[in-house]
Parts: sequence; C-alpha cells; structure tokens
Amino acid sequence: MASDDIQHFAKGRTKARAYFCFLFSNNLPNKIEDLSQSMVVPKLLSLKADLANCEGAYLLDHKGQQVTPTYLPDAKEDTDGIGRIRADRAYYYRAVKEKRCTMTDPYPSLITQELTITASYPIFDNQDKLKFVACIDMPLNEVLSISHLDTLDEGFSTFFKFAYICFAFALTAVALLLFVHGIQNFFIAEISMGHLSIDEMFKATILLTLSLAIFDLVKTLIEEEVLGQHKEHNISGPHKTMVKFLGSIIIALSIEALMLVFKFAITDPEHLVNAMYIVAGVSMLLISLAIYIRFTKIDESLES
Repeated sequence: MASDDIQHFAKGRTKARAYFCFLFSNNLPNKIEDLSQSMVVPKLLSLKADLANCEGAYLLDHKGQQVTPTYLPDAKEDTDGIGRIRADRAYYYRAVKEKRCTMTDPYPSLITQELTITASYPIFDNQDKLKFVACIDMPLNEVLSISHLDTLDEGFSTFFKFAYICFAFALTAVALLLFVHGIQNFFIAEISMGHLSIDEMFKATILLTLSLAIFDLVKTLIEEEVLGQHKEHNISGPHKTMVKFLGSIIIALSIEALMLVFKFAITDPEHLVNAMYIVAGVSMLLISLAIYIRFTKIDESLES
C-alpha cells in the first residue's frame, strides 16, 4: 500500500539521503574555477547510468530554470522541460537554502504517474556562488530498496514499539487512578453548593489536571511511536513528544497557579507571593519551551 511505503520511506529517509549525497559529491564537479554546463552534464549522465530504474535527470541554473533536457531511460530525452522555471519546486529552493543535497517527499511523477522522489544537489563555483542544481528523479520503490532497514533495525524498532506499548498501558493505569481518586474527592468531602470546601476542590483539581497531562502524553506516545501517525508539524519525533508533554505540564501548572492565587487572595493574602513564585516559574518554563521549539525547528529542517 502507498501509505505503508510512505511510512517506510519516512523511517529510512536519512539513510537514503546519505546515499544520494555520497553519489552526488563523488561524481559531480563542485567548487572549481570556470565551472560550466558542459563539465557537469557528462558527470550527471554517468551518475544517472549507475542508478537502476532512474526516471530522469536534469540540470537547473542558479535561478531555477531548467537548462538541459530531461534525460530519460534508454538514452531518450524530453526537451519540453527546457526553459521552464522550477524555482518554486522543493527540490530547488531547499537545495539552495540548505546548500547541500536534499530529497523531496514522495509525489506523483508526471512521467510514470507513480510515486517518485527527487534528489537534488547544489553546485557552486570556486567563489562559492551557486551555478547549477542537479536533479535526479527516482521511483519510490527504488528508494525504499536503498533505504531498507536491516534485520537489526527492524528488531530494535519492534522492541521499542513493544516497550512504548507497555509504558503507555502503565501510564494509562496511573492516569485512571488519579482520575478516579479526583472524582471520589467530590463525594467523600461532600462538595456541593451548600457545603463548599476550597481545599478539597483544589486537591481534586490537582489530581484531575495531572491525570489529563499523563493521559495526553499516553495519547501522543500511542499515536506517534506505536501507530506511526506522524502528522505534519514543524517538529516531529522525540522532539514533538517532549514538547507535547511539557505543554501539558505547563497548562497543569498554570491552572494550579491560578487556583492558588484565588485561594491565597481569599484565605491568606500574606502567602499570595508564594503563588506568584509559581506563576513566575510557569513563565520561565514557557519561555524555555519556546526557545527549545525554536532550536528544534532548525535541527529538524537540517535532518529532513
């Protein structure tokens, strides 16, 4: 199934990109004086010939305009693409921005109508100015064979998935116990409109918010680590799980801080400053999380 292939591609993407980076850097000229199209094209064709089932190869100039035909299998050429602007394509602007080999997500090929990926490589002259971007289209199944996880990888993947399932069940049990205990507080303390116990309400709220934070973490673990439902975000993987968990904790602490502010304002104004310390701590956590997300975005963009 296409969805399974895409998930397998996501797991082996780093390995596949490393493979294409190795091929590009070892076959194409880069950072040399008087770099010209006639110097790059023969090397690109030689690289294409070494790749089994390569759908096509072509060269873009520094502005993203295609300057060569699309070199197809069996020595065929498609000249329709010459002169077309590809500056809005991910394989061009990501290679230019990151100044290194990049690889697109799978997309339907205009040539074969099957899922394909494009690996691209920026080529600079000796003055470090962009001259060309070399592009190679590869069918997804061929990329999967390149990035196929070996037996050891599959074994560890299965082990970690099983471990996440065990932790998810354990954390779910903890969340349910906290939830049940929090609900029981309402009946044991006989909290009602006629008999209002602020302390018992605070205890119940603390238990319920902790239960919610843990349950939200369990939900994220099951969706991403067990079911593999990686949604489109600026951050992903363990970084996203960390951000999700810390976000739940910050929300819970914010609720507790707000409740303490009201409690001390009503019952003991002298201790109101203690609640403000918690508010300040929550603010510091929020700022730290924002910084973490900022640097995580940079790391994730470099890894993809």
